[in-house]
Amino acid sequence: QGKGDLTKQQPIELRIQLGSKEDALRFSPDTIQLETGKLYRLILNNPSPQKHYFSSDGMSQAVFTRKVQINGRDGKPVAEVKGHIREIEVYPNGTAEWWFVPIKAGEFNDLKCTISGHTEGGMVGKVVIR
Repeated sequence: QGKGDLTKQQPIELRIQLGSKEDALRFSPDTIQLETGKLYRLILNNPSPQKHYFSSDGMSQAVFTRKVQINGRDGKPVAEVKGHIREIEVYPNGTAEWWFVPIKAGEFNDLKCTISGHTEGGMVGKVVIR
């Protein structure tokens, strides 16, 4: 295995909750810390009664996406999406996984849910890549 062979890396698992069962408009946690060159498995879970978006133009341009995996209610994968990802929509009680490698350092204060009123209601955050 060559140094830096990303096909052999175990992903670092990060869990982000979009909203809450009480219908709060927030990301939890609202700050995401990442390192360049490491493989991440970002698990986006939406326990709320409404859909939410996970959107960050800065982050999307600073990572290489390996895949986005959509899981069924039983937690098993039902679909994969490949290519450039800018935004992920997660339906109520749904889960999606974004597998990526950060390739560019930066601080991006543009994490938000783009549904009307959600950003204004506090559904914002920050992504820091070192």
